[in-house]
Amino acid sequence: MANATLQAIRTKVRRLTRSISESQLPTADIDEYVNTFVLYDFPEHLRLFNLKRTFSFYTEPYVDTYSTNTTVATDPLYDFKNKYISVHEPVYIAGYRAWFCEDRSEFFNTYPLINSIQSIGATGDGVTTAFTGTIPSMVGASTGNQAVLLRNNILFSSIDATGNGLALIDYPVSNTTGALGQPGVPQTLPSPFGQIDYTTGVYTVNFAAAPAAGQAINSQTVITQPTLPQSILFFNSSFTVRPVPDQPYKIDMEVYVRPTELLNAAEEPFLQEWWQYIAYGAARKVFQDRMDMESLMMIEPEYKKQENLILRRTIVQQTSQRTATIYTDTYNASGAYGPGWFSGGGSF
Repeated sequence: MANATLQAIRTKVRRLTRSISESQLPTADIDEYVNTFVLYDFPEHLRLFNLKRTFSFYTEPYVDTYSTNTTVATDPLYDFKNKYISVHEPVYIAGYRAWFCEDRSEFFNTYPLINSIQSIGATGDGVTTAFTGTIPSMVGASTGNQAVLLRNNILFSSIDATGNGLALIDYPVSNTTGALGQPGVPQTLPSPFGQIDYTTGVYTVNFAAAPAAGQAINSQTVITQPTLPQSILFFNSSFTVRPVPDQPYKIDMEVYVRPTELLNAAEEPFLQEWWQYIAYGAARKVFQDRMDMESLMMIEPEYKKQENLILRRTIVQQTSQRTATIYTDTYNASGAYGPGWFSGGGSF
């Protein structure tokens, strides 16, 4: 069997670029060209069937937004924005087909973020900065299927004696608790500005300056009823679910993954047939950096040929799948129409 390892790719690149010795083109540089092509060029040139995967993550109680992170390596969303190229339907939540949306306007037209603006029952006296209590609309809220406050959507506001606005917003520190802080100011914990309990509405507020005498102190919140989510928005490398979940649920979707870089000489691409395409792609980058446009144009036909050969597997795979239409669900895998068709259960 032909060798399809990183070492074979290195050798091919040296031959294509006429750089046989280490002094002409160091191996470390070849590896960088190879992996730059694999990680950044390859997946954008070709969206291959073999790079499609099922991706799953789990919701948390009372948490509606799930973002990519670079701190918790065990989190399924760790470095999501770099490891996965695109997200596609179908999406399932707890096994139920969910509405998948990428348009914030459409999503929040369906699930509007309408703030409940209320006085917390206190007014400023020009001296007092600290206030405690419960968000009025949360008083007496059901404990069976409990209403909660939407995280990252809480604002306490007033006006000080000089006419400047006073504002404190929430920064979630757990599923049920948010620290209060000034907008745009880095947080310190424990927060000197107070906190809010999302499940009960109990708060402590400590403004940086005292609200002026007679000035109302208002809360602006979004109250929601947690239950099984039915819709999901993907925007800015974050997933937002609605309704807000009341417990963990599994979310499944389809994604295109980025090819894995090659680090060791004996490593092979995910499919061995990719090795020549990768070698030509790396060689192109060498010629581009050398400004050797003549050599670049000479290898271009073979580069395109290798690209077409790799794409062939995906094309053949997809030609066996019928194009989806509004009638697709009435046709089952055995080639017969589903229940109701030609069986007395539906109209003919």
